[in-house]
Amino acid sequence: MMILTPVVAVLLALIIGAIIIACLGKNPLEGYAAMIQGSLGDGAKLSKTLERACPLIFTGLCAAFAYKCGVFNLGGEGQFIMGGCATATCVLGLGLEGPAGLALGLLAGIVAGAIWGLLPGIMKITRGLNEMITTIMLNYVAMYFMEYIYKNVYSDNGLPKTIAIPQSARLPEVFGTHVGVILAIVLGIFIWYVIFRTSFGFKIRAVGMNPIASRVNGFPVRRLVLLAFILSGAIAGLGGAVELLGKTPYRLADGFGSGFGFDGVAIALIAQLNPIAAIFVAFFFGVLSTGGTMMQSVIGVPTAIVEIIRGLIIIFAVAGMAAVKLPKIKAYVAARQDAKAKKAEVNA
Repeated sequence: MMILTPVVAVLLALIIGAIIIACLGKNPLEGYAAMIQGSLGDGAKLSKTLERACPLIFTGLCAAFAYKCGVFNLGGEGQFIMGGCATATCVLGLGLEGPAGLALGLLAGIVAGAIWGLLPGIMKITRGLNEMITTIMLNYVAMYFMEYIYKNVYSDNGLPKTIAIPQSARLPEVFGTHVGVILAIVLGIFIWYVIFRTSFGFKIRAVGMNPIASRVNGFPVRRLVLLAFILSGAIAGLGGAVELLGKTPYRLADGFGSGFGFDGVAIALIAQLNPIAAIFVAFFFGVLSTGGTMMQSVIGVPTAIVEIIRGLIIIFAVAGMAAVKLPKIKAYVAARQDAKAKKAEVNA
């Protein structure tokens, strides 16, 4: 049921999207074929799709890790932006180049994201403030801080963008895309291992499922909640650093990181908070984003169709998750499992 829910959500969204395209007088099959061709048609298009998916993987992992601990971190976008700001400040402010600039830039992004995640964590465990409100507010603080950085501190000749990251400090390319994509995938696998195969991950999941029972059993709940904030922020901050150092135009400017945080939340929910599944969902979102332009040019439909499809996927996935947890549905599934078990015993 947990695997079937997101699959059904995607299929329903694609079917409704096809109906909308048909109502516009266009051929939906031709449109979807153009989308696939535009995103996966050759190596260059696949590389572009992977680059589009890369920041979504980071913010999706950020949300999934936090939610596993019962922390509703909606500040992935702000932590992503602060990671990019710290990287730009480190590389451009110190005039770093080469491997040293690259390594310190990535480290600065991780630290900045962790600190930006630490702030709402402290407010939650000390004052009981709602993390959804504080993280959203910190997103705006990060956005305006970035605006100050690219308009005033490191502006490129007075233009509303920073100076470009030096060539030697950028992420190298592998198979037509920057290595940040590989880093994101490896990180997703590592986080899955930590969450589901280590004692620390067990404690994180236990706190997420029942903090009171975890406290009774001696788990340091407050410390684990704070760690969840810090680590999820560090993941998003690393994503911001990778986006700045790996993707054209290698600058901070208006729109950097825009929408990635809330898309990451949606990706985590669709993936059922599974880090590896989040990688595939982020890649699918990348396909929609990259292929939408080709679909528009081939059959002449607005790119808003892609946004509608993406929104429908989120709605159906969240609704499906809620439906699966309804008492009647859970009772029905349990009854089916019992019937299968009894039948297997009889056959044995």
